Amino acid sequence: MTEEPIPQDAASADQAPVPSADHGEAGAAETTVSDTVVSVDQARLVLRRVKDPELNLNIVDLGLVYDVQTEGSTVRVDMSLTSPGCPSGPEIMGEAEQQLRGLPGVTDVVMNLVWSPPWTPERIEPRVRAYMGF
Repeated sequence: MTEEPIPQDAASADQAPVPSADHGEAGAAETTVSDTVVSVDQARLVLRRVKDPELNLNIVDLGLVYDVQTEGSTVRVDMSLTSPGCPSGPEIMGEAEQQLRGLPGVTDVVMNLVWSPPWTPERIEPRVRAYMGF
């Protein structure tokens, strides 16, 4: 009895294989996108793409991102805005979520808007604060 190979197109679309770092034994299990673990550093790096449109600075350097946690393929972010009445708040929060969802392996993003402690200019990255003249 001979076994027929499984056609390439039979793989499930949501379980697309990702190349494994282990190139050892033939037949070793492949890692799938759903098994990918996202790191806090990866999430923070992606959040640097999000800018406050009024200040034209990224939200990480501005100190708006208070905490980032990852659990498997879920990213949780605690962040604030420069003020409760910030007119760009929904835009900034939406862009942050969109950037995180674009990371390979991310299946869920939880954005938590926090007001405690309140944001102050002292939260700005020191090199950026110096550049701004604070």
